[in-house]
Amino acid sequence: MKSLFKGAGIVMLAGAFAVSGCSGNGNGANNQAGSKNQETNFNQTGLPIVNEVVSLRMVSPKAALAPEFTEMEIFNRLEKDTNVKVNWENIPDTDYTEKKNLLLASGDLPDAFYAAGFTDYELINYGKDGTIIPLEDLIDQYAPNLKALLDRRPDIKSSITAPDGHIYGLPSWEENNLGTNPFFHVINKAWLDKLGLKVPQTLEEYTEALLAFKTQDPNGNGKQDEIPLSFMHMQWCMDIAGLFGAFGLPDNLEHRVVRDGKVIFTATQPEYKEALNYFHEKWYKQGLIDPESFTQDAAQYLAKGKTTDETLGSYVWWEVEEVVGTERAKDYVLLSPLKGPDGDQTIGRANGGGPGRGSFVITKGNSNPEITMRWIDQQFEPYMAAQIHWGPLDIVYKKDQNGKLVNLPLPEGTSAGEFRQKVAPGSGAPGVIAFEDFGKVVDMEPRAQQRAEDLEQYYNPYMEKENYPGIFFEPEELDKINKIEPELIKYVNTQRGRFIVDGGADKEWDNYLKTLDKMGLEELMEIYQTALDRYHANLKK
Repeated sequence: MKSLFKGAGIVMLAGAFAVSGCSGNGNGANNQAGSKNQETNFNQTGLPIVNEVVSLRMVSPKAALAPEFTEMEIFNRLEKDTNVKVNWENIPDTDYTEKKNLLLASGDLPDAFYAAGFTDYELINYGKDGTIIPLEDLIDQYAPNLKALLDRRPDIKSSITAPDGHIYGLPSWEENNLGTNPFFHVINKAWLDKLGLKVPQTLEEYTEALLAFKTQDPNGNGKQDEIPLSFMHMQWCMDIAGLFGAFGLPDNLEHRVVRDGKVIFTATQPEYKEALNYFHEKWYKQGLIDPESFTQDAAQYLAKGKTTDETLGSYVWWEVEEVVGTERAKDYVLLSPLKGPDGDQTIGRANGGGPGRGSFVITKGNSNPEITMRWIDQQFEPYMAAQIHWGPLDIVYKKDQNGKLVNLPLPEGTSAGEFRQKVAPGSGAPGVIAFEDFGKVVDMEPRAQQRAEDLEQYYNPYMEKENYPGIFFEPEELDKINKIEPELIKYVNTQRGRFIVDGGADKEWDNYLKTLDKMGLEELMEIYQTALDRYHANLKK
């Protein structure tokens, strides 16, 4: 089997960033207003933020379908309103983490990282060594929109405040409770109808349907080109983790669930091994799993739903249309969690919840932090936050008679997910759309309303009661987690793919468990349990 993890040439990447670093795009010395007296150029309130243009260099990930942010209308409007020109360095989201780490290691720092995706470990350690700066004083002085939000919502302020009392990263949150289960399981009902099969309710019925898709030419083109099941191994919203629930214990991307207040590592449990054996024997060996499920990227995956002849039988994604297109969507339906061999029928509850706290950071290389904080604060005004997350007025929204943002029709033949990538930086961008904003400031977009209905109909009745919350760990805990977890999870994920493709879980299980023990699994779980117990104790205070 091909490697499940792609490498990259570090020397080539470092060279690329060396070129980028010499381009002169934006640090303080290159600002057009650099020679002017900042006190007379900078406006502490109102717009524009500066009288003469000031440039900032920002690094941000970019979705596959998104244009460069310099071409995105929402940012062009912000530049016009604020007089702050952002020189964007966009990195494909698939490469972002690695290249972000190279930038941080090299010292070639932008003024800020936008939609930054900083982990708690990065926030703590880069805050501790001064690579990124504390933001709470800047918020108090220069961010009235964000300050009002944090005053109104002390829970959000608490969530983004590090154990040392500083705020190093700004929040991103769409408070709509739609992320409880990311694994929406889809099947081609038109093919089921053609083959005289009912919508599967059990794991065995689903397997029978996949086998029929492979062998009975449901697309009628005389070729065996049907893909019974495709997914993306260990990727958000496109993995088969939810299907492990048929064996009594749902999986997730962290392999970490909570039951009765106890933290369980799923990938060492007997239910997990039983699922791996089933997926190998019943699915992979019979050719029912797309072999590219373990190596494909999102662009390849999404293309499989849009082939000239309909070839995709079943997949995992939380928007039907984004995979197969708006015309074919009518052929597909969602599946509730399948009932397993022992009658188990459950779906996991995603870990975390609450605001992301590493969405925007300012680095020590920034000579205009006040200007930067005023610029980003515009995106915490509720109407602008909605436009940053979903797209701008007159393109995605219009205002109704009450001033609420309501959705315009989508361009013909375009799914909401695809369109969002093209017009907005997306859900990881800074800004908070609070629960009370939905229906007052902005309508929940139609696909989100549909997702809420689908969760209620197909998944909520079978959902686990507990999850692992978004805890901000103590620095020493983060050090240990970061030391143990990345390699351990990488090993587990590689073995998971190998056991499904090659089999051998029963034979190799003891060695697999011993390896995890040597890698520090027990210590890791103790840290997670201690932190969870502390979290629950604090809630009772």
